[in-house]
Amino acid sequence: MTYLVTGGSGFIGSHLIEKLLRNGHSVINVDNFDDFYNYQIKIKNTLASIGKNSDFDFSDKETDIRHLMTSSQSDRYQLYYQDIRDKNGLETIFKHHKIDLIIHLAALAGVRTSIERPLEYEEVNVRGTMNLWELCKEFNVSKFVCASSSSVYGNNEKTPFAETDNVDHPISPYAATKKSSEILGHVYHNLYQIDMIQLRFFTVYGPRQRPDLAIHKFTKLISDGQEIPFYGDGNTARDYTYIDDIIDGIMKSIVYLENHSGVYEIINLGENEVVTLSEMLAAIEKALGISATRKILPMQPGDVLKTNADITKAKTLIHYKPDTDFQNGIKKFVEWFLRK
Repeated sequence: MTYLVTGGSGFIGSHLIEKLLRNGHSVINVDNFDDFYNYQIKIKNTLASIGKNSDFDFSDKETDIRHLMTSSQSDRYQLYYQDIRDKNGLETIFKHHKIDLIIHLAALAGVRTSIERPLEYEEVNVRGTMNLWELCKEFNVSKFVCASSSSVYGNNEKTPFAETDNVDHPISPYAATKKSSEILGHVYHNLYQIDMIQLRFFTVYGPRQRPDLAIHKFTKLISDGQEIPFYGDGNTARDYTYIDDIIDGIMKSIVYLENHSGVYEIINLGENEVVTLSEMLAAIEKALGISATRKILPMQPGDVLKTNADITKAKTLIHYKPDTDFQNGIKKFVEWFLRK
């Protein structure tokens, strides 16, 4: 099978491509190496995903990415330096490859940043996604896995969060773009028979996690002896999901789509385990063997108070089975952090 993965040089995408290649599939990676964080991290992710040595002689961004594209190509792997907002550029890829299924992970991420740049988030997360669906329609690609987010639930008072809950009250532009893509995805499914699964990810962490996210950020600051920004009283809580479990959920969604037709589903992928900010910090301190110095700050606009995934549907429909408890997941992450 040939899979197109958008955002394949990112945190989740690089792990997914690694899994697909190990399973003998062909992969087309579409990534624009956005400056949201250091492009060099994405180059390292890319090399790790295809099993190549991470030693890379960095110079400047454009030269480095072109060199990466040339050196990474193989019979089963193609890398395209491409922005999903550019429909014409995407069309060239669709013309050159017979694509069996798309896993769409590319997005502008970050709740707080979306408040500062809402129009750009709409361009990437909504228009960019629609570009892909338009090309699916034109080139008869009828299987599509799309990354949504637990942020669509907002400050949902009912826990755990179920896919049937009302999600009409997002509290950040990022969340609104993800909800918009879920709705528009149903339109394309209904009009053009694109079988689709929208996966609501719940706070993914693990090796290669973005450095701006809390677990990675806290680990680095504590290791460097710097104080950490601690928002609120420590009682905000997240359903942290280890990367291996997320990849398991994506792979099982792919299998489900390949074996069923007439599909449009929204599915939570989480651990169904709630961890407070204070508990998360304590786990990192224990794994590092270092105590943190906290800088207490007020809650930030757009941050939700709690997330908690009801994964009953995922277990029933795609046989999702997360098995990484938080303490063990943090231990694995810190081990990776210390040797990278």
